[in-house]
Amino acid sequence: MDIVVFGAGSLGSLFGALLARASEHDVTLVGRDPHVAAIRESGLRVTGTDSFTVYPKATTDGTGLAADLALVTVKAFDTEMAARELATGSFRAVCSLQNGMGNEATLARHLDCPVLAGTTSYGAARRDPGEVEWNGQGDLAVGPWEPTDADETAAAVGEAFAIAGVPATVETADEIRRELWRKLAVNAAVNPVTALTRVPNGALGASPGVDLVEPIAREVASTARAVGVAIADEEAVGAVDEVVVATAENDSSMRRDIERGGRTEIDVISGYVVDRADAHGVEVPTNRTLWTLVRTWESARGLRDPASSTDSRPPSTRETESLKAPGGDERV
Repeated sequence: MDIVVFGAGSLGSLFGALLARASEHDVTLVGRDPHVAAIRESGLRVTGTDSFTVYPKATTDGTGLAADLALVTVKAFDTEMAARELATGSFRAVCSLQNGMGNEATLARHLDCPVLAGTTSYGAARRDPGEVEWNGQGDLAVGPWEPTDADETAAAVGEAFAIAGVPATVETADEIRRELWRKLAVNAAVNPVTALTRVPNGALGASPGVDLVEPIAREVASTARAVGVAIADEEAVGAVDEVVVATAENDSSMRRDIERGGRTEIDVISGYVVDRADAHGVEVPTNRTLWTLVRTWESARGLRDPASSTDSRPPSTRETESLKAPGGDERV
């Protein structure tokens, strides 16, 4: 399969490398220099859970590309840009493997091919140019987003991952939406808390950290049920517990963003929860506080327009009609 990985950051580089190990796949990474230049010169080196080097194509120009699959792994605030660039090319399917909610709707607005949703708990950290550290093998699930009956396309993508030795669960449209909300509970509980306190994920597995993340997960579950996605409080809390244990030594992506002084994905994580909760009359005080704290940090560093502090989420998270599950209304 011809595969474009749009967003050669930590996760994109890892999955690009794993897919490129299979001789059946022809992989092109879209990213920035000096990472792209290093891959062109010496290949992409993976360390950590496994060590190997692959030699995929790499480019800084994401326009005019053609492939069977585009795997989107950019930060959520770059999804609009990615969608516009991908729209200049030709793809049989596009799959989002991003944090937060709203990414699939943004992609679907710009692209005329099936859009799939994906969620994963694989851990990765990009170190030096041309190198990515694989911090742990996790779960991977994909399923149809729009159209909701693109089950055959989802199965083909799942098979492409399986060929590369990456087991993937292929879900229905209803099931993948539940998985996205479960992942949202994990992201909402782990990312902002570890970012603001500068602790590894494992610190949230015991008191006092666990005393904060449990109400966050329960608020996400309550909001999910309000929009028509059936997730019990205990299921959301359990999902957080599993990831905290499995990634105990890891730093969350939002913690790394803050330590680098960069913009975070708070708007499509905690901000999305607040937005949907407000629309359905659900109280989410803990998520609202964390969203406000991280936005305040970003505003003070010029990473967002101070005027936006009175605005809510970006357009992609406010346009919710296309996010409704049939019959009803991301990476650590």
